[in-house]
Amino acid sequence: MSISASMVKNLRDRTGVGMIDCKKAFTECGGDEERAIAWLREKGLSKAAKRAGRETSEGLITVVFAEDGQSAVMSELKCETDFVAKNEEFIALAQGVANKALEMKTDNVEALPAEVTDLTDLIGKIGENMQVGCLAYMALTQKGIIGSYVHSNNKLGVLVKLHGPATPELAKDIAMQIAATNPMCICPDQVPAEVLAQEKEIYLGQAKEEGKPQQIAEKIVEGRIRKYFQEVCLCEQSFIKDEKKTIKDLLGKDTTIVQFFRFAVGA
Repeated sequence: MSISASMVKNLRDRTGVGMIDCKKAFTECGGDEERAIAWLREKGLSKAAKRAGRETSEGLITVVFAEDGQSAVMSELKCETDFVAKNEEFIALAQGVANKALEMKTDNVEALPAEVTDLTDLIGKIGENMQVGCLAYMALTQKGIIGSYVHSNNKLGVLVKLHGPATPELAKDIAMQIAATNPMCICPDQVPAEVLAQEKEIYLGQAKEEGKPQQIAEKIVEGRIRKYFQEVCLCEQSFIKDEKKTIKDLLGKDTTIVQFFRFAVGA
């Protein structure tokens, strides 16, 4: 059977074993990943194989910026316990992954060189399963600013890109807003049509259950949809530092939010 590079990469990420041994394991096991893991364990090729499959619900969010501030990367490195997430070698490894992604201008974990993503040595040394999780790359293509926020425990992080006149303080405030509220999208027209249709159906059903006539029920639905947008759309939300203002008010007419990423360890 054909053994793809992505199959080998995934097995390497799960076990920490080198790519050559991973390919050999697939060859011996007919391309079955679980059997390949068992084969690696039987051969005693790496202690890391014994850790494969164990849940990695802890970890570290890392954000790095280019010197000119025009691009940034946010990465997630996952492990099993909070204790390891605070280990200096683990932190250094997370920093290395983010720095290499920034250098390569990529958000594709598989594009990173093996020497950066190969966790074998540290897995063997510490005795926990680890893996590179989410990866985001962001770059400015016109006048604007990239803002970031990483929570004090390094388990929640945000990158946000603004176009137009914007200060670092504004970008930081928007990033903190995203961290706190976890919006679905930037503005109402980005809410998926099927999601919006489902919400309308639910609200209409509720109004009819309350005995409202069709015309009044439809008005109620309009009001509830506006409230829904205020909850899930970033620009419609009340600003967490001043609820009398919306994020749209904060931005003004010349500044727009173009893109954001929000990573939470274990999410």
